[in-house]
Amino acid sequence: MSPTYAAAVTEETNNDQSIRVMVVDDHPMWRHGVARDLAEAGFAVVATTGEGRQAVRLAPAARPDVVVLDLQLPDISGVEVIGGLIAALPDLKVMMLSASGEQQDVLDAMKAGATGYLLKSASPDEFVAAVRAAATGAPVFTPGLAGLVLGEYRRLAAEPTDDLAPKLTDRETEVLRFVAKGLSYKQIAERLNLSHRTVQNHVQNTLNKLQLHNRVQLTRYAIERGLDA
Repeated sequence: MSPTYAAAVTEETNNDQSIRVMVVDDHPMWRHGVARDLAEAGFAVVATTGEGRQAVRLAPAARPDVVVLDLQLPDISGVEVIGGLIAALPDLKVMMLSASGEQQDVLDAMKAGATGYLLKSASPDEFVAAVRAAATGAPVFTPGLAGLVLGEYRRLAAEPTDDLAPKLTDRETEVLRFVAKGLSYKQIAERLNLSHRTVQNHVQNTLNKLQLHNRVQLTRYAIERGLDA
């Protein structure tokens, strides 16, 4: 069964070699196998490590586009690693690849800023497709986990919100609604008759106002407030 793509992906990356990936997993055979699958698929594997702290140290120099990250590491948790990675590289996409499908593990990873969550039971083809999608910013989940995450967002949306949230312009709010629905920047630009760059600027201004770091966090913010309806 193929992974669930929680955001629309309309264009596949033509040249996977332009996608730089770091693999973080403490099991050497698994780590090397994942790196091999990615390399054979044409991705540029820029670093591998079995330790979370080393991953955070390596990332600024390696400058990966996507980090494939295990949840359970010997030194610090994958959730802590996500925070360190995104603090160093705010545009970085982190895709969890874990044996655990426990609800709390999935939610903790997504709240920390992970782009997606794939179980290690995924096939190599599913895994490669998921990394490719994650590189575009599309949240990717093993079937069943997307509903779990969305259900949590819905629950949060029902709770009282902070009335002191930064005020967005009407256009920023309009763009945010489309982001929440999973549209790409290109699709939003076409819907609103704007340039791709203008849409990117609106998204960046919104991120700055809300003090968020990436599109995944922005999507979560919008869904929590029911802007995907």
